[in-house]
Amino acid sequence: MINKVILIGRLTKDPELRILPSGNKTIDISIAYNRNYKVNNEWKEEAHYFDVKAYGALADRLSTQISKGYMILVEGRLAQDRWTSQDGKNMSKVSIVAESIKIISKPQGAQNKPSTQEDLSEGFYNDEDINGIENIKSDIEKSIEDDDDVPF
Repeated sequence: MINKVILIGRLTKDPELRILPSGNKTIDISIAYNRNYKVNNEWKEEAHYFDVKAYGALADRLSTQISKGYMILVEGRLAQDRWTSQDGKNMSKVSIVAESIKIISKPQGAQNKPSTQEDLSEGFYNDEDINGIENIKSDIEKSIEDDDDVPF
């Protein structure tokens, strides 16, 4: 199965870096994407918000390199968190687990962040996830080879 998300959006708030009981680092960010569409010859804009999580070295680097207003490209996968609320209801939430993040642009007046275009175009990758990307490529190649099994 393929689970791949590629999305560009702006950070809606500063990142929140946390250290888990295991000692691993995680970061939670929220990005907004605006969809423009036409209805009866009139342009409309619709905002969509997505929660993104990153772990390990990627989380650590991002915590000092991005802040509210930055436009980023996120490559990752969808993940579903499930839990039971205090009143006993089953709850779930879908978020994006980042495998890589690339800074597209920064807001005007951003300080203490990358300042040259070369710095801004540098991607941040989880070392552990590079193998995952190779596995995805391998899965795609296998699914192409198995096209004869498609039932339609």
